[in-house]
Amino acid sequence: MGFKKKSLDEDECLRLDNQICFPLYAVSKEVVRKYKPFLDEIGLTYTQYIVMMVIWEGKKLSVQELGERLYLDSGTLTPLLVKLEKKGLVERSRSHKDERVVEIAATEKGTGLKVQAREIPKKISGCLGISVKDVITLKKILDKSLKNITES
Repeated sequence: MGFKKKSLDEDECLRLDNQICFPLYAVSKEVVRKYKPFLDEIGLTYTQYIVMMVIWEGKKLSVQELGERLYLDSGTLTPLLVKLEKKGLVERSRSHKDERVVEIAATEKGTGLKVQAREIPKKISGCLGISVKDVITLKKILDKSLKNITES
């Protein structure tokens, strides 16, 4: 999976085995797939789940803040928030300070779903098959990479 030589010739640089993007993509896809049965039990998609996790952190936030936190644009977030609102999990309202700003907060039902969701990380924890130390290291590397990519 890693580079076989210190420098790659023109053809080697295009080999799938020499790419970092593919294992990142494949691991991400497979981890999300592992979440699906647990999320089905509480009636959320993966994207709805990560939105709810940010909302469960306890404060009302704007759609813009939510999008920045999750690297999602308003075109993706708006229909997702409409679905969560129809399920009775969130409420959208205009900011009292600036009517152009839409704020999101969990409803009582949405907050109640948090209790069920608490079990999901425990159920997922072993899916990578690596040590807690490696998970922490991987998370730090991914966070650093994400920060560097988005700041450049």
